[in-house]
Amino acid sequence: MDATVARAPRALTAASAFPLLVLGAAAMGISPLFVRDAGVGPFASAFWRVGLALPVLAIWAQASRGSASQPWRRIWRNRALHLAGILFAGDLICWHLAVLNTSIANATFFACLAPIWVALLSRFTIGESVSPRTFAGLAICLPGAALLILHSRGDAISHPVGDLLGLGTSFFFGLYFLAIRSARRVAGGAEATLVSSAVSTVILLIVALAAGDSLIPQTWQAAANLTALGLVSHAAGQGLLAVALGVLSASFSSLVILIEAVIAALAAWIFAGEPLSLLQIAGGLMVMAGLLVARPRGGKA
Repeated sequence: MDATVARAPRALTAASAFPLLVLGAAAMGISPLFVRDAGVGPFASAFWRVGLALPVLAIWAQASRGSASQPWRRIWRNRALHLAGILFAGDLICWHLAVLNTSIANATFFACLAPIWVALLSRFTIGESVSPRTFAGLAICLPGAALLILHSRGDAISHPVGDLLGLGTSFFFGLYFLAIRSARRVAGGAEATLVSSAVSTVILLIVALAAGDSLIPQTWQAAANLTALGLVSHAAGQGLLAVALGVLSASFSSLVILIEAVIAALAAWIFAGEPLSLLQIAGGLMVMAGLLVARPRGGKA
């Protein structure tokens, strides 16, 4: 990966990028609500997630281009973006396989370990150091995520293979952060999401067909859920993440994504009637406290 990371437009600062990142995390955090009633196979839903986002991302990318934008040819040939697309596809594949082979709680928790990989690999892959306050925030957030997720209702059965797949999910997602952060040297946030998503779409379509997943939703409700998954959770969620990565470090940004777990728990409580325990509430508060500790100061992250 290239050690030089692009600077975002001057109007976007760490202070203004942070709420965009939180909104992106929230959009990704409600994705289980859409997947639950998608009406297609697990890999097919992953394919539609990225595929249906492409038209919106293309319009957004073109509209956001300025006089200083790199030629499209250079952006489409960017290797970091190709790698990001492969890594995101790997993330979704491992996630769906983990859910099938271990408890949902375990799969979700192991997937939330992505910030550890980012913190360990940032300096060696993109030449970006990790601040002490980010490590401190990580030390607070991860136990909070454990309380929030592992005390949720559901199947408590755990299997080593599924747990390893969950860990693989976090590894792929962590490297995805680093690849997108690197690719922002030549591409804007929407451009980066568009190209990486196009790569992911091809891979996930092949996997869905190979797995024999049903690709076509049978009801309008299922089609609406797939559309929301693509437009809200991917176009908006991943797009805002990529925008924020223009100014926020990969390590801090990956930490903020733990808000996904908080949003998912709240959404399950509000929309699915799944009550929150005191331990889950405490875990959510710990995640928020960790983010406050790690938050950007002085315009830097």
